[in-house]
Amino acid sequence: MKNWNVSENRITRQSLLAACSTALAVGFTASLPLPAHAAHVTPPPVPAAIQVQSGNRAFLEGHAGGTQNYICLPCPNPTTAAAQCPDASGFAWLLFTPEATLFNDHDKQLTTHFFSPNPAENGTIRATWQDSRDSSIVWGGPAIASRDHNFVAPDAIAWLLLPMAGVQEGPNGGDTLTATTFIQRVNTAGGLAPSTGCAGPEDVGAKAFVPYTADYIFYTNDN
Repeated sequence: MKNWNVSENRITRQSLLAACSTALAVGFTASLPLPAHAAHVTPPPVPAAIQVQSGNRAFLEGHAGGTQNYICLPCPNPTTAAAQCPDASGFAWLLFTPEATLFNDHDKQLTTHFFSPNPAENGTIRATWQDSRDSSIVWGGPAIASRDHNFVAPDAIAWLLLPMAGVQEGPNGGDTLTATTFIQRVNTAGGLAPSTGCAGPEDVGAKAFVPYTADYIFYTNDN
């Protein structure tokens, strides 16, 4: 009878260990992040001018919070044509970089957003997104902007569509963003350049960091 109890206890301990191992395995599997390309993203309606061409699908969406950073400069200038100046005053607030962090619906950080030189265009400064996990990068090309009043709030920066202009893997081969074909900026709030404070030579060099929020949607081509 004693031997039977020892055997029974051994079997019970083995069963408990097996059950615990199974529970840990299930919990670990459930905690693993899904690949970005497996995410289901439903883009919102957008103005016709910034619709993504057929054959592309949304694979990643990030909710951004940060600032649009402006500097007061003469306008026009060597990098800003007269047609890009907001008025004929000779001076304007010009965007020198966004500075934002993108999060998913569960407040997990996805990417950072800023301007940086694009190696694929000999260092041309472009809008940049860098994955926070694997450090892969995508640069956006020349933007198509929409201020369609049916979509864009009057006190918000424009909605945009940017084609991919360059990509780069992370240092360990990370590739979350390297399949990107287009990026949309939608659902914007805030971020407009100030309406005052840049009117003459005495203001040149002044900076303004204007809070904004927006959603960024990344597309890929499965073909």
